[in-house]
Amino acid sequence: MKSLKRIGAIIALILWAVLLIMTLVTAISTNETLHSWFFGLLFTDIVLPVVLYAMILAYRVLHRES
Repeated sequence: MKSLKRIGAIIALILWAVLLIMTLVTAISTNETLHSWFFGLLFTDIVLPVVLYAMILAYRVLHRES
């Protein structure tokens, strides 16, 4: 189970890194279509870690062992 969590965390980090690289590429681009993609990716870059943190926090609170 522990190795499964580790593999999932590595995959999540790789996907998040790809998302950040895509944001950087769209920021540099001059294409109007990619300009609208940039704002969507920027929103996702900010909101995704916040939502994941909230989910982890809720899990810890709901599954607290006494």
